Amino acid sequence: MSDLEEALTLTPTHDGASNAFADPRYESNTGMFGGWTAAVILKSVIDDAARLGTPSAITVNYIAKIDPGMHVVVRSRRVGGSRSLHHWQSEVLAGDDGRLFAHAMLVFADRRETDGHTEATMPDAPDPETLEEFHPPSTQGERCLVRPIVGSPPFARGSTASLAWVRDTTGRKVDEVQLAYLADSNAPRSFFWSEGPRLSATMTLSVYFHAIPEEVDQVGDDYVLTEAVGTRGASSTADQQTRLWRKDGVLLATSEQLAWYR
Repeated sequence: MSDLEEALTLTPTHDGASNAFADPRYESNTGMFGGWTAAVILKSVIDDAARLGTPSAITVNYIAKIDPGMHVVVRSRRVGGSRSLHHWQSEVLAGDDGRLFAHAMLVFADRRETDGHTEATMPDAPDPETLEEFHPPSTQGERCLVRPIVGSPPFARGSTASLAWVRDTTGRKVDEVQLAYLADSNAPRSFFWSEGPRLSATMTLSVYFHAIPEEVDQVGDDYVLTEAVGTRGASSTADQQTRLWRKDGVLLATSEQLAWYR
């Protein structure tokens, strides 16, 4: 079992919730890595026997810091839907006193074959093996291998655009849970117009899953190309839009994130 799989382990409780451990190996600079929170929430619904369909969207609101080493409770329930769409609500709570750390809404869909289009085009990117390695700061960064192409280091740049290959080094195959995790792997956009690091915390993160499971499965444990850009940062909030690409140009997922900074 890989480190990430261990960190996402859920143990069912008698009342239908699940217990999880905030593994210190996935700590960020301000508590647990936000991608871990999104991933463990998504996994809680995927593991639920009542779940139908495949992940289509998740939006996580980060309410309070999860300290590494804590035991938390993930409580998920279906709140409605139709024959094709299934809506879920999830919460992450402190295991001791029930404090609310994160709240999420998820949509699962019964995907059917249809016509379609992809407006965006995958940017040109060198082979990842030809690029220098970078590990983000904090313990979670030790297990996240980044091969920067554009926007590294992020400081004092005229643009907030970045492009990088990213890969989990623990050998876990990419799935929707891991895409949710990787959607939070980019540096905060406020770094890009600053001279150095500054305090930043994600307020809300949305991930939209475009690829069907068979397309995601073809990634294996290989690199995913992450393309990110900010729209605007002002008055302590800054956004980030992200696209996650498979090596052969298949758009796997997109993401929108709003962060608080000072």
